[in-house]
Amino acid sequence: MAAAPTASTPRARGFRWPAEWEPHEATLLAWPHDPQTFRSGVAHAEAAFVAFAAVLARGETVHMLVADEAMERRARAQLDAAGSGDVRLHRERTADVWFRDYGPITLVKGAGATRERLAMNFVFNAWGEKYETLRADTSIPLRIKDLVGIEVVSSELVLEGGSIEGDGEGTLLTTEQCLLGKNRNPTLTRTDIEARLRDYLAVEKVLWLGEGIEGDDTDGHIDDITRFVGPARVITAVQPNRDDPDHAVLAANLARLQSMTDARGRALDIVELPMPAAIFDAEGVRLPASHANFYVGNHAVCVPTFGSPSDAQAVEIVGACFPDREVVGIRCEHVVQGLGTLHCISQQVPR
Repeated sequence: MAAAPTASTPRARGFRWPAEWEPHEATLLAWPHDPQTFRSGVAHAEAAFVAFAAVLARGETVHMLVADEAMERRARAQLDAAGSGDVRLHRERTADVWFRDYGPITLVKGAGATRERLAMNFVFNAWGEKYETLRADTSIPLRIKDLVGIEVVSSELVLEGGSIEGDGEGTLLTTEQCLLGKNRNPTLTRTDIEARLRDYLAVEKVLWLGEGIEGDDTDGHIDDITRFVGPARVITAVQPNRDDPDHAVLAANLARLQSMTDARGRALDIVELPMPAAIFDAEGVRLPASHANFYVGNHAVCVPTFGSPSDAQAVEIVGACFPDREVVGIRCEHVVQGLGTLHCISQQVPR
């Protein structure tokens, strides 16, 4: 039996964490600017961000953070040239673009005119204190609270949005590699972490996979490997090539999924998604390219593609999971130089 919710937590107050496919008010992004992040050229990354924002803006508002007037002019010119629609620029400096991990995670309560929302502000320590200069982005949820107009509740838990995946019905997926690593919450046990996830995200059941893919500097974020695409339904990355180091890891995760049930006791319907061909940086280091890092917008699902033979198949497989939405492939071979793609750079604000 699940523990009773701690008084005054989002769970105790009756909130829930909605699924990504539920209606959005907006999507949050930050304009790319760091040449150390995008080593094949910031301009290449900008083009992908513009394409992504333009697709999303056909169905929802996009709020894009820019550092200063010069960046705002550069972003506005490119967005207007792309006919990007409702993309609103806001001057707010960010260390980098990884909104999924440092942005607010919004919960909802009720429906219609009486619906309430609150945003969780977890501690962002730059993926286990790997990048000292990026830790400044932990304050973004508080700095933009007026922009989104939602109450912000802060937690002492170190947690990135890309490390968790929810179905909107009380089930949360994560990995042991990330949430049980000692570089985030070293004093907390698995039981402690589950209790905090239940309280802060109002979930009932936590499902644990093992490890993430090669090249992932986030220590196994779930949004590169397994995603909910509907109630009791997941899409999970697989690597058929037995010589690839991702093969055994992803096969082990698949085996776990096959024995799992969600918070309502339902066995999971599993859709397999092929991994793209391996991509390496200029120094020969494997990059975490994955088609599973897609983002579900109001009217479209954007799937990262890499000029790989698997691109068309991945777009078709993901699109079949969302027949009510357009599916669009966004080329991300330059964005992944920063060690993330579409889901990593975005954060939804539920309607």
